[in-house]
This record gives sequence, structure tokens and C-alpha cells, in this order.
Amino acid sequence: MKIIPAIDIINGKCVRLTKGNYATEKVYHKNPVEVAKQFEYAGIRYLHLVDLDGAKSGGIVNHKVLETICSQTKLIVDFGGGIKSDTDIELAFNSGAYKVTVGSIAVKNPELVTQWISKYGSHRIVLGADCNNRKIAINGWEEDSNIDIMSFIKKYEKLGIKNVICTDIAKDGMLQGPSTPLYLEIITSTGVKLTASGGISSIKDVYTMKQIGCDGVIIGKALYEGKISLKQISKLC
Repeated sequence: MKIIPAIDIINGKCVRLTKGNYATEKVYHKNPVEVAKQFEYAGIRYLHLVDLDGAKSGGIVNHKVLETICSQTKLIVDFGGGIKSDTDIELAFNSGAYKVTVGSIAVKNPELVTQWISKYGSHRIVLGADCNNRKIAINGWEEDSNIDIMSFIKKYEKLGIKNVICTDIAKDGMLQGPSTPLYLEIITSTGVKLTASGGISSIKDVYTMKQIGCDGVIIGKALYEGKISLKQISKLC
């Protein structure tokens, strides 16, 4: 299972939110590049980088952060937030992202996402299936789409998607454990490779995600709040 720390960016800084609420923003580091280097030094190979400014705007905002991290580390970066056009996805890949995560655009323009899967390959396009009460949330999680998460994933699986990141927004940033039943349902009901995100609060949660069959687990606030140490997860890398 892939261990994937997260860096969320607002105004070029490393931040975390609670339940995706921008009003709960907490800055953990002014230089996300230094945070990424700490991850790499600990033996971590993967990074989930989210442009929170881009997520609720018209396109990518913090591509320079992505570019610098990719040029100064060897981390395999999955980038999301603000991927809403051909220009955005080209910018993300040209800035060094190995994969991009598509969320809002997958709801609003499935034809375009289908083109991207064909053009770039299913191994480089990740479906961001983030939900509130099992309904897909879009536009920086500020809007519910009324689309059921299981039908959303199954639809894209038929279109060629192989990798899915799922966040149960009610769990995000709460440090109260992940949405294990939901993740187990996705794993047993589809053939996608699932990366679990949201609510990871301890190394025990990480092992639980491995036991149920997740392909990866994203760890955010638990790292920044010291609930899980880099030393602990480096042993799993």
C-alpha cells in the first residue's frame, strides 16, 4: 500500500482545513517545498499536492509550488485542485505532476475527462470522488452535486478510470478515524484501486486501510499534529 502524505496549498503556504471549510484554515508551514523535502528525506516516495485556491477558482493557481517541488525532489506527485481545462491539465503535467486528480470537472464535463483518459492514459488520471453523505461534492467541496458516490465511481470505471481517491468530507481533518465501511464498499463493489483520504488519526488507521485492501492512504492533519510520525510511516514505505 502506498503511503501518501498530503500538502494543501493556500496562498503558497502549507495549510489544513477541517471538513473542507476554508474558514478553518490553519497554516502549518510557510514553505511547502521544505515540507516536501522532509517527506523525501524520511524515505517517502509519493505526495498528494492540492491547490486549494485553484479548487474553488477558475483554474490552477499554485502551479509554481508544484513546479518547485517536482524540480527539487524526486517525489512522485499527484496534483489536484483547479484542473478544469486542457490548459490546466497541460500546465500540471508540464510543471512535473506524474498524476492529476480530477473532481469537479468529472461531474461537469465527463466528455472532456474521457478525452484526457484517452490522451494521457488511465494511469495518469485519478478520479477524485469526494463526498458528503454519499453525494459527490465539487468546487472546493463548497457545493453538493446530488450524485451518488457509487454510481459516480462505477460510471468512470466503465470509461477507463483505474485509480480513485475518495474523501468522506465529514471525516476530513477530524482526526476521528476514516470512513472504513464506505471504503470497503468501494473496494468490494468495483475493480478500481482505491486511495483512502480523510480522518486518518493514528498508525492503526493506516494498518486498517491496508487490511481492507486500499491501494494507498493519504495522511494529512495527523502528520502535522504529531498523531503519526514520519518515522512511523517511513517504516511502511
